[in-house]
Amino acid sequence: MPKESDRFKDGGDKEDVSEETERKRARANTLSPHRGNTPQASPPRFVSVEELMETAKGVTNMALAHEIMVNQDLQVKPTEFPEGSLERRVKEIMHKAFWDCLETQLKEDPPSYEHAIKLLGEIKETLLSFLLPGHGRLRSRIEEVLDLPLIQQQAENGALDISQLSQFVVEMMGSLCAPCRDKDIKKLKQITEIVPLLKAIFSVLYLMKVDMANFALNSIKPHLMQQSVEYERNKFQEFLEKHPNPLDYTEKWLEETVKSLRETDGCAAASSDPPSLLPLNVHNHAYFRLLRWDHASNPFPETVLMDQVRFLEMQQEAERLVLLSSVLLIVYTTTGEAISGLPGLMETLKNTVGVMLAEMHIPSFSMQEALATIGEKLCVELSHCLSQHGFSSFSAERETILKGQISAIIQPDNTVRKLMDSRIQSYLLAALESSQHKTPPSLPGGLAPVSRELKELSVRFSRLVNYNKLVFSPFYQKILQNLLTPGESPSTEI
Repeated sequence: MPKESDRFKDGGDKEDVSEETERKRARANTLSPHRGNTPQASPPRFVSVEELMETAKGVTNMALAHEIMVNQDLQVKPTEFPEGSLERRVKEIMHKAFWDCLETQLKEDPPSYEHAIKLLGEIKETLLSFLLPGHGRLRSRIEEVLDLPLIQQQAENGALDISQLSQFVVEMMGSLCAPCRDKDIKKLKQITEIVPLLKAIFSVLYLMKVDMANFALNSIKPHLMQQSVEYERNKFQEFLEKHPNPLDYTEKWLEETVKSLRETDGCAAASSDPPSLLPLNVHNHAYFRLLRWDHASNPFPETVLMDQVRFLEMQQEAERLVLLSSVLLIVYTTTGEAISGLPGLMETLKNTVGVMLAEMHIPSFSMQEALATIGEKLCVELSHCLSQHGFSSFSAERETILKGQISAIIQPDNTVRKLMDSRIQSYLLAALESSQHKTPPSLPGGLAPVSRELKELSVRFSRLVNYNKLVFSPFYQKILQNLLTPGESPSTEI
């Protein structure tokens, strides 16, 4: 049987943070200069398998370090194979064969303790791995009770009490485990059969390893920031040195941002230092454009490729908030003062609409049907609320008007939808600009019902952008030096 403890040896982070998953993501999103039909300025060169493996390893490690820093909810999770999968069946068969063999050995006359002693050795190693430098007394106690040479002698002389040793292990686990494992320890104390107890002990020890890994991960995160920035930057620099034209899409991304800002200001390329073309402003607008990105047809910039999924999720959340705030604004505008100030009504309407729009980005989702259903549900809730507070109920004409206005926001050029979209985008851009000064922007009108979600989104967006700036600012500066005119040359502040 494979050792449970082996899963956390020799680079346990492979399982802890799903390195295999990160490797697959890295392979899928490899920062390749050969995506699309980009012409190459340098002739192709042959590379060895060793070079390819080294590059893949570097990208994987960079993605892993990046995930630790930017994913605030990153947690180690126990490995679980899908139900009915070949891996799960093989694991179950192997484990059953092992535990059946152990049970057979213990039932022999006299009992054979060969496998049981090996298990006790693994348990001892695991318990010792949980100890901190200051746990001297616990270490001595474990070494004393789980003294393998002494246990071997007891087994040879027929004096070994496996049950007593198992109870000691359970008590020691109870003193070392996290509070969330107290129920598991309590269940262990209720098991009387030795083989089921040993089996359950290993299961709980594995969960305790996961808890310890999460604790270590959260403890070191604050100390990893500077090291992680330098590590990612150096790894990316190594990647650049091995590939020709590796920043094609990053250059295109910044170039289109500069072009858009010049057109907005009505400035020609030779104009001198318009305020919008300050490097900091160019960068903020460039990142902001990632929330409007056409992921289906436009390749993502290389420097933000590892966060493409995160930017897509934030883009979808912003689109959902646009529709949610649009519906609520229409309701309060159409209904008038009758419902303003009614306690709990806004939250009720918001939850109703939010549930209906929760899956709006799934391919099978029908926006037209969802908006029609939202109109029906809101009319029922509003009529009930109005009659409950002594107001006249909704007339058929008002219901028709409300349903029509809600259904109309399916059009991208709908007036209310465009207004709320503009306000949300302005808020997110202002939040990004104000993050440099730690002063949050004021909330535009009509967004009070979604203020909590919008603020959370702006914080996630700003954190991701600011970390990306820390890592890749030297690369952006070099690109902007070629894009901006002398009067617009980039400063050190990005």
